[in-house]
Amino acid sequence: MYKVFVNEKKLLLSKQSENLEKTLRYENVTSLEIALDLLENTSVKELNVFGENLDEIWAEFQKLFRIIEAAGGIVSNPEQDILFIRRLGKWDLPKGKMEKGESREESAVREIEEETGLKDVELKKFINTTYHIYVERNGEKILKCTHWFDMNFKGEDTSKPQIEEGITEVAWKNVSQIESEVFPNTFRNIELIIKEFWSSSIK
Repeated sequence: MYKVFVNEKKLLLSKQSENLEKTLRYENVTSLEIALDLLENTSVKELNVFGENLDEIWAEFQKLFRIIEAAGGIVSNPEQDILFIRRLGKWDLPKGKMEKGESREESAVREIEEETGLKDVELKKFINTTYHIYVERNGEKILKCTHWFDMNFKGEDTSKPQIEEGITEVAWKNVSQIESEVFPNTFRNIELIIKEFWSSSIK
């Protein structure tokens, strides 16, 4: 199952039909183009394309875009607060595009250090990958795949925002602050990965 966000609307690609606002059985790539058109140009807020061969559906879907890979992290301190950045008025997790020759892990650590000013962040394990679609100024459609890692930080807090990247604030948030301040003013992918991180931490 793949969850892809299109302008904060959810496109779910799955093997079985899911109970969403609208469902489409996958016939061929046209099914995917219709789904994207509905999400981009109508009031439909969530849509499910389903078919038995999910690998084929995902492969055809990726062909519609230029793919950009990014990596980032959910960084926790000893108090279990999570590190957030504020950019363009929204709360976000530190992340960025992978550079040529970098592993996902190397990219995630580098981006966190660059965007937040923290040093010696400890990478623990991979959490999951989130997907969202956006359009470049030249009209090119991008599928951004962001690989997220669980990370720890125990050192001296040297955090400071990377102003040149449009980041205006770096802040540690506890669970209640995340639910009351961050979730109402962040992206659905960010809420999704944090909730997945919380549920995996409880197990």
